[in-house]
Parts: sequence; structure tokens; C-alpha cells
Amino acid sequence: MKSKIILFIIGFIIWMLLGWPPNLQHALAGIFAAGFVAALTGDMFTRRPHRFINPSRYLWFGYYVFLFLWECLKANIDVALRVVNPKLPINPGIVKVKTTLKSDTALTFLANSITLTPGTFCIDIKPESGILYIHWINVESDDLDKATKLIVDKFEKVLKRVFE
Repeated sequence: MKSKIILFIIGFIIWMLLGWPPNLQHALAGIFAAGFVAALTGDMFTRRPHRFINPSRYLWFGYYVFLFLWECLKANIDVALRVVNPKLPINPGIVKVKTTLKSDTALTFLANSITLTPGTFCIDIKPESGILYIHWINVESDDLDKATKLIVDKFEKVLKRVFE
């Protein structure tokens, strides 16, 4: 029940912020929409709703957004240069990397961050062992620790502060 209430509050706040300036009709529609979503998906939303109260998590999430955009920009430029310049190496392969993230949300964010960054693609996740299989456009190392450092570490440290 707690997660449904928190989901309703977050959904309503986002609804009101996206529809600025507020008015009565907009607020009533927001109450209906946020209530409908919370009723249908509130049980799936989170297992630890009390963690949404911690404001530092939102600051770390803001930092994650900028970090992701920066890494995405760098990867786009790298892939574009590899397409334009045939002399740049392309050594595709699948590597195994390890993560210490445990929650489903954190693992999902990590896998999506890797997939949405051009040049890498998350193929499979083994949540019980913390293993991800990544297709990499230019495999720099097939060593588990080095590949983990190159692909996962930049996102994992921040995501751990946000979701765990």
C-alpha cells in the first residue's frame, strides 16, 4: 500500500509540473491519472518505498543523467568516426562483465545505460550472480575485471547511490 501512495504522489507531482501553470481541471485530471496508474502498477513500483524520501538520491540521479548524456555523446562520436574512417579498428565481440548491483531497478538502469550508449549492447543479465553479457563494437579486453572497469564502473558507482 505504501508503494501505491508514493507512486501516486510522485505521479501527481510530475503531472502538475509537466502541465504548468496549474489549474483545477488539470489537477483533477492528474489525480485521476496518477490514481489509475498507482492502482494498476503500485505493487510493481518498488519494494522499498521509504527510500524515495532521501533527497540525496535525487541529486545523484541528476548527476547520473549528465554522466549518461556525456558518455552517450562520447560513444556517438566514437562510433561515427569508426563508420567514417575505415582505418579505425572494429573488433566486435561479446564480453562478460560483473556488477555489484542487486536491485532489479538498478540492474535495469545499468543494462539500459550500456545498451543506449552506442557501441555496446547488453545481451543477457544473470541477476543472481551479477553477470552481464555485453556485445562490444571494439573489444579492448576480454578479461572480466578490465572489461568491467571499461564498461560498467562509470555507471555502477552512481547507480548504487541512487537505487541501493
